[in-house]
Amino acid sequence: MADDDDEGGFGGLYEDGHWVWDEKTEALVFVSDLPPKPVEAIHIPIKAPTGTVEFRDDVDLIEQIRFRRRYQRKLKSGQPDIITIQDVKDIAIYTAPVSILSPVLINMLHLPTTERFIRALTFCCQYYLQIADEMANRIIELETKVRTPQCEILESEFRDNLSDLRLLVAKEYSAMLIGGGDMKKFHHMGPQKKRRSLSDKDARLIETLLRMCVQIVWLALGRKSFNQIELEVNRVFKSEIFNAVEHNLHTGYINKMSREERAVLLGRCVRHDKKLNTCSPLMNEVFCHREIDYRLMGLGVIKCPQLTPRLHYMKEAVSGPEERLRELGIVLGIIGMHRSSFDTMLKPLPTASEGKSKASVSSRSQSHASKSSVSSTMRKSQTTAQKIYPDIVLPRKESRIISVPPSFPDDPEHIRPCSETQRRKWQTRLAKLLHPYGR
Repeated sequence: MADDDDEGGFGGLYEDGHWVWDEKTEALVFVSDLPPKPVEAIHIPIKAPTGTVEFRDDVDLIEQIRFRRRYQRKLKSGQPDIITIQDVKDIAIYTAPVSILSPVLINMLHLPTTERFIRALTFCCQYYLQIADEMANRIIELETKVRTPQCEILESEFRDNLSDLRLLVAKEYSAMLIGGGDMKKFHHMGPQKKRRSLSDKDARLIETLLRMCVQIVWLALGRKSFNQIELEVNRVFKSEIFNAVEHNLHTGYINKMSREERAVLLGRCVRHDKKLNTCSPLMNEVFCHREIDYRLMGLGVIKCPQLTPRLHYMKEAVSGPEERLRELGIVLGIIGMHRSSFDTMLKPLPTASEGKSKASVSSRSQSHASKSSVSSTMRKSQTTAQKIYPDIVLPRKESRIISVPPSFPDDPEHIRPCSETQRRKWQTRLAKLLHPYGR
């Protein structure tokens, strides 16, 4: 890697400072004793990265050792060794091209709102891929089976589930756009929203953030279906008209869908308007004329009374502690799984049973070469890739309609802070990459 020699020069992370107890986070916080350095304006290209952005996925053993020693999240005493969203972010930042990284982006990635946004997007994309596969199989089965009223009921449930998950993404994205909460300083008109709009700079930041989020989601979902994830993320954020990924790839995937697939995967809130009046599908979900439980809009941020099992599932998936996900039966890709089952770059390690299966298949193919057709069938059945994680099973909606209360709850949830240690590590690394010879 280009930063091999450059990274070796910086000292320890906790030098020239002292530790104090933070009452807010209830943890020790490192405070530097050095005078504050003058903030240097780093030139960030104005043009948004709409073209192909290549992340490295062929990290060699030496670089993996370097990552594990310098940048991998260190476990605290008594902390379970499970994969967190921070671990996935670390891999994405480490393998990202330096050209798209900036101090602002790293700071933004280490905010609770952004973390909820990434988890909601991962949740939504995982369910989308799951239902896309299910619908593809159902369409194939329709060639030999008759469509029944039960099909409409089941597909309507799939469609509503996807709409609710898109709404979870939309609520966090809306907070980012309006500069709410911890996103205030990233607003394009400044923290007080009184400056002239920096629309070009904002476009650059959001485009880069989306590309980084696509990579994080892909890693969190076990490195599968990258094109599908990228196409769907760009569609829901930019609409079909402005989907730059589709314009580059020319897949025509929406036109290839059957009527039933479009109804389920795109939802009922699709609005086709003139180009200038086009809204993203995410915003269409927010203003859609359908029954929406108002408590969805506050999950993970505001304490809502008497959450249903469905809402509780969504809340924990988006903002709950990662170590409790498996205990609660919540599936969020590889998040919450034991880190020992994966290598440094979070690629699944082969299990002993898989190794034996491959060995037995190989021996069978050699000893029964004459029975090629039987052997081929056995090889296919025994070497089929197993799922890394199970499918999402969302609790069903309650039949009763929740009426809007006279006043909305305003008691805030406990917000889990992001890792300040990891943020400082990545900022230090980026500064070394941007200024390899010092100032």
